[in-house]
Amino acid sequence: MSEAESKPPASPVPAAQGIPLKMVIIIVVGTLVLGLGGAFALLKLMAGGHGGDEQKPEATVAKAAEHGETEAKHGAAKAPGPGAIYDIDPFIVNLADTPEVRYLKLTVKLELESQEASAELASRTPQLRDTILVLLTSKDSASIRTTQGKFELRTEITQRVNSLLPKPGVRAAYFTDFVVQ
Repeated sequence: MSEAESKPPASPVPAAQGIPLKMVIIIVVGTLVLGLGGAFALLKLMAGGHGGDEQKPEATVAKAAEHGETEAKHGAAKAPGPGAIYDIDPFIVNLADTPEVRYLKLTVKLELESQEASAELASRTPQLRDTILVLLTSKDSASIRTTQGKFELRTEITQRVNSLLPKPGVRAAYFTDFVVQ
């Protein structure tokens, strides 16, 4: 016998063993979908959930319509929405500490009941700033560094500003910058 006859017939080259191409495509597409979904969720969380606030009233109306009920039937009063925000220029004042000198840098935003209160405050800016300056300079650093002290200061600012207006129009005062040095 010759050598050619003794060899078995050549078989085709076996396919490479591993993950099939379809499986690789499915894994890549699945990873992309999960990545994009995660990025979308992260952006929604970082945005502070502004989209969710707009959907809540619609969901409440749909729920009430579904059950054939209205809010008035239950006697539920609609909660007042957020008011206008009035910006006040930052304050840098000396505090009433002795013997060392301490400073306070404070930025205040006022939440108002209506736009009329905003117009009234704009016309009384000198009185508004003076009222807050007198209050701030009467405080010492120990009393305003605590959380309780900050809440009391917010309440006092709200009361003093409302006393300037013919009709109280300030709901709350908010600190956006508060540095004691």
